[in-house]
Amino acid sequence: MGSAYNWHVIEPSDLYELQMNPIDVPLGLPVLAGLSGFTDAGGTVSQVADNIFANFESQTVVQFVNDELLDYRSRRPVMFFERDHIVSYDPPSLALHLVTDEAGNPFLFLSGYEPDFKWDAFVTAVQEIFALFAVSSVTWVHSIPFPTPHTRPVGVTVSGNRQDLIDAVSEWKPSTSVPGNVLHALEYQLTRAGIPMVGFVLLVPHYLSDSDYPEAAIAAFQQVSAATGLVFRTDPLREESARFSKQINKQLDENPELARIVQSLEQGYQSNSNAPGRSAMHKPTPKVPSADEIAAELEDYLASRLRNDAGDLGAGDLGNDDGSPDSAN
Repeated sequence: MGSAYNWHVIEPSDLYELQMNPIDVPLGLPVLAGLSGFTDAGGTVSQVADNIFANFESQTVVQFVNDELLDYRSRRPVMFFERDHIVSYDPPSLALHLVTDEAGNPFLFLSGYEPDFKWDAFVTAVQEIFALFAVSSVTWVHSIPFPTPHTRPVGVTVSGNRQDLIDAVSEWKPSTSVPGNVLHALEYQLTRAGIPMVGFVLLVPHYLSDSDYPEAAIAAFQQVSAATGLVFRTDPLREESARFSKQINKQLDENPELARIVQSLEQGYQSNSNAPGRSAMHKPTPKVPSADEIAAELEDYLASRLRNDAGDLGAGDLGNDDGSPDSAN
């Protein structure tokens, strides 16, 4: 006797749609990932994404299917209402983009919302996509509120299988249970597969976690650059950070209670005393590069610039009849 139910098994490939021909995507690129979800202290992930899309050319490579991954009632899409009718509909997006950095280097950027459903299938789907494009490494960023003062550089805790980066920059190494996110799940699987993987969790002063904190985004870009060699334009963020610092200083002058909180955090930082429920933060001892390492890094940078310049010269032959370049898709 046949079953009364028609079960539909979701395959990982059902969760996404290719938006580009795979042969048009270079193989072996690094991946940067940043998803909004459980927390985005200081607006770190959103600022990173906004900066990338505002300053660099990008194309969508893979679009994930909202109907399979999104809880619409918890993340209601924006509808634009004009007097008596809806003029547009802007649903959330989760996608993999092909981006070119400041030096002309391509990379893949996984950006958007953290899936509400089907985490295991999503992780498997991402692994399939990464295998298709033979990605060279994966770097992801996240941020959490932390009892640290804004008078100190933004701290970071590092996870993954790139021990050199963990040893070089990780300041907080707790042994504890934490609320996981889907990039933790992805990291777990990719490290088991031996793919170079590193996650940077920025430690944002808890009293600033509900505001866009430019210093956290700047710190995120610095860590990503160190991990990947990619070059990012951060001047707008630095200008915004200067304005933000002035506003904070003004609030400290006007709010004695906030000033006392910051002073207490600063004293704890200086004494390296443990706050309740956390291990002490330790600044790693910086490694001084050798002359050979500096020369090799400079040589790589100059070679990258030459390749970029050569590409610009070649692109000049592909312009329109009036000499202007073709617009990007």
